Parts: sequence; C-alpha cells; structure tokens
Amino acid sequence: QVQLVESVGGLVQAGGSLRLSCAAPGIISSVNTIDWDPRAPGKQRELVARITSTSVQDYADSVKGRFTISRDKAKNTVYLQMNSLKPEDTAVYYCHTRWFANDYWGQGTQVSVSS
Repeated sequence: QVQLVESVGGLVQAGGSLRLSCAAPGIISSVNTIDWDPRAPGKQRELVARITSTSVQDYADSVKGRFTISRDKAKNTVYLQMNSLKPEDTAVYYCHTRWFANDYWGQGTQVSVSS
C-alpha cells in the first residue's frame, strides 16, 4: 500500500498564490513520476502537472507559466507552487502516482479561488 499525504489547501483571492505538498514514501518519491490532478466541481480529474524521477516537468496548457512542480527527494515530498490563481483553478487537488501497475491517490485537498 502506498500512502500519499497532501498538505491543507486553502481559500485565496484571484491573483494570489498557494503551495501544496505531497508526502510520499521514500522509494516512491525517489523513483516514481508523481502528478497533480485536480477535480473541479462537476468535472473529472485532469492532470495539470507531472514530474519524473529525474525532475523532468510537464504541464497542462491551462497552468503553464503559473504553476511549478518540484520535488525534494531528501524530504520525500513533491510540491505544487500555484501563482496567479484564477477562480477556474478551484478544485480538490490530488497527488497521484502509479506503482507496480496500481494507481495511488492522496486524500485530496480543497483549493478555492475567489474572484
């Protein structure tokens, strides 16, 4: 069983910033690709940022230039720095990884952006 633990999200005004963290077991944080997949109200989860074990990053067009994903292997943690937040970024944010053909998700953390 792989347990991913996200930090608490929050409520911010449009244009504000927030940083989320995802704590993962040591081996996972070192060798696995980890991604952030928010689920907005009434919508399916979508991948917005992904980081590989060699720290190659990939972003959805909707967040490019605003979000930055990073990892600290010493702390077994992946971060999502979100800047210039928009109301449409409001969602429950999940971190996710795949391990031995199984998908693992964190518990989800609410991010709300007011206009």
